Amino acid sequence: MATEYREYGASTNPPAMIQVRDLTHYYGPRPAIEGVSFDVQKGEVLGFLGPNGAGKTTTMRILTGFMPPTQGKVTIAGFDVVEQSLEVRKRVGYLPETVPLYTEMTVTGYLKYMGSLRGVAPKRLPVRIGEVIELCRLGDYRKTIIGKLSKGFRQRVGIAQAILHEPEVLVLDEPTIGIDPIQVVETRRLIQDLGREQTVVLSSHILPEVSMLCQRVLIIHQGHIVAEDTPQRLAQSLQGVERIELEVRGPIAPVTAALRRINGVTEVTATPGRNRHTFVVQARHGQDLRDEISKAIIDGGWGLLSMQMSTMSLEDIFLRLTTKEEL
Repeated sequence: MATEYREYGASTNPPAMIQVRDLTHYYGPRPAIEGVSFDVQKGEVLGFLGPNGAGKTTTMRILTGFMPPTQGKVTIAGFDVVEQSLEVRKRVGYLPETVPLYTEMTVTGYLKYMGSLRGVAPKRLPVRIGEVIELCRLGDYRKTIIGKLSKGFRQRVGIAQAILHEPEVLVLDEPTIGIDPIQVVETRRLIQDLGREQTVVLSSHILPEVSMLCQRVLIIHQGHIVAEDTPQRLAQSLQGVERIELEVRGPIAPVTAALRRINGVTEVTATPGRNRHTFVVQARHGQDLRDEISKAIIDGGWGLLSMQMSTMSLEDIFLRLTTKEEL
């Protein structure tokens, strides 16, 4: 199932901000992840995508130094996460799936405490707390007890503590899970803002979120990487056929028959409408049959109302790579 999309080795490019090589971790006799390798460049937003139990959280914990790998090596900004753990932690901000908050503290009090733990200079800390409160839109809640905040605002506090020490790398594990739709939109907007300044690894199983936020996608399944590329290039690699969707004013059976006679068409499906019908034409990979389709509709005396090429969505790609079903 695994497909190579990237080769690792000698390169004239600068070293990646995050380098992961042959990462393996066992829980008992079974591996949660096995032989995982990937890079993340400085300033890149990488989507780490997979079903629950695929190994996303295990990888996140190893990247952030919370858990040593059984085998393999990870470096952040050139520092080994095992041998130089403190140097790595200075450069990484981490938002785990369950945010570790002290619910009896105020927002400002909690950030002051976390800043002292993270080694932020005492003179710099009040200024930095003000900056992250503004960035995370927490200005109205500075003195609020964290336990009285909604889950969405607690998530913002979690992001605030993750960026407080101005890390070069930000690791977010399922940052929008369990919060209401309005807070989801706000959290995604915040992540987009952060991605302009920092290297971000975003773990999620929410497909639209990854498409919206990430420049590149890494799909993990059963502890193995099964694909790595941009959503667009993954679609091109896995499509196998070209799909053309069109709306036609004309009788379904004759239109379908005319489309099927076009050389290169492999399948035609029709969805009836009131005054118009939708047809999906599948053609062999690499063939653009829009001219031939247009001619067939016009020659038949029917009305061609719209026509567009369609590509696989990230959801299609995900299902193709993580199930045995042929889509």
